[in-house]
Amino acid sequence: MKADSIEIFDHDTDVDIAHKINTLELNNWISHLTYIETELANLIGVYREKLKGKLKTNSVLSRLLKKQTENKNLLVALKKYASVRFKIAECESMQCNMVYITEHESYRRSYLYHLDKYRKLKDEFFNKLQVKFSLLKSV
Repeated sequence: MKADSIEIFDHDTDVDIAHKINTLELNNWISHLTYIETELANLIGVYREKLKGKLKTNSVLSRLLKKQTENKNLLVALKKYASVRFKIAECESMQCNMVYITEHESYRRSYLYHLDKYRKLKDEFFNKLQVKFSLLKSV
């Protein structure tokens, strides 16, 4: 299912509607992770260019680099998953449909977990940045 061809019709079953909504959601996740990829590159660049050696530890940098790898891996997995969702149309049984719905739920949990951890790391980065600038301001 492609995002530009998703339309909900009166004759769609509940399962069809669920698949269409899941496809829209998946496309949103991919878009968001693509943005996070750019944001991580920018945060890493700021850290390397402006903060390296100015903070007592590089743990935030190493965690940003690790999160960058995790983000790329999840993005690749979601794109691969999106590329095979067209097979949903071939499902003729509830069991087949449930396989896709269960798989989608698994990816949803992975995405939400990743997002939560990324937000916490980004908050930590900005907190350290704020502390550093506060210290520089008082000098």
